[in-house]
Amino acid sequence: MATPLILDCDPGHDDALAILLAVADPAIDLLAVTTVAGNQTVDKCTVNARRVLSLAGVSDVPVARGADRPLVRRLRIADDVHGTTGLDGSAFMGEPSVPESPYSAHEVLVDVLRSRPATVVATGALTNIARLLVDEPGLAANITEIVWMGGSTERGNIAPLAEANAFVDPEAADLVVRSGIPFTMCGLNVTHQALVTDDVLARLERIGTPLARICGEWMTFFASTYRDLFGFEAPPLHDPVAVARVVDPAIVRCVEANLVVETTGEWTAGATVVDLDGYTGRPPNARIAVALDQEAFWNRLLTAIAALP
Repeated sequence: MATPLILDCDPGHDDALAILLAVADPAIDLLAVTTVAGNQTVDKCTVNARRVLSLAGVSDVPVARGADRPLVRRLRIADDVHGTTGLDGSAFMGEPSVPESPYSAHEVLVDVLRSRPATVVATGALTNIARLLVDEPGLAANITEIVWMGGSTERGNIAPLAEANAFVDPEAADLVVRSGIPFTMCGLNVTHQALVTDDVLARLERIGTPLARICGEWMTFFASTYRDLFGFEAPPLHDPVAVARVVDPAIVRCVEANLVVETTGEWTAGATVVDLDGYTGRPPNARIAVALDQEAFWNRLLTAIAALP
């Protein structure tokens, strides 16, 4: 039975491949794509989500525009990583055929969750989800689980202790983590195990479809910015890891631990404080991803890309 899923994202190169995995893997029934500001402005992220679905030949999944800024902070985008469009690197930057929904992300989330329970995979800031829980607290019961690509048990990637999705809107992340909804965090400590190596690029090339070639172009651009900014030989493909956890939980091994999101620290805002060793005595409130079956992950993602037109 396919898992009903809403993908809340800010495309973004890694979000783009997360969308493709959610679209093409038979373990997922993708109900909607909602967008949020983060990697780029919400305008550009929404166009990019439409572009990816257009490339995939998908026309029956609504794409709805969400929050254009964090709950209380000023927006910081990641154009140094994802470029001026948010999806630089490929010549395919034309007008997408998939339209934007006439309804907001908030309206689409409410409509979908009133009709059926669903899992939410969030690969950006948690602003849309936090606003939903504040405005429609009764719908929390219909969110089966929130799986978030965000945070880290170790160092950050936009501040010493903060990962970008947590840093953009730590107040939203704090609210969602404390909501009591089953919550899984796929942080940098596990997504840095999903490296787009030369072997992965070669496998993409062997697929031979126009879509696979575009994915290769995106990953080549993504690799160049990660090399320049962070010194990575191969870039980590963060966001599909969260989708893969839903596709097959065995791909992403998790442990139970207490998770707190720092919102007030002068130097640590956005830090995800994960008590892996029980120092605080606080009870576990989240599943924390700690290990990735890399072979299974890449096989599942590349199979999904190969299955699309």
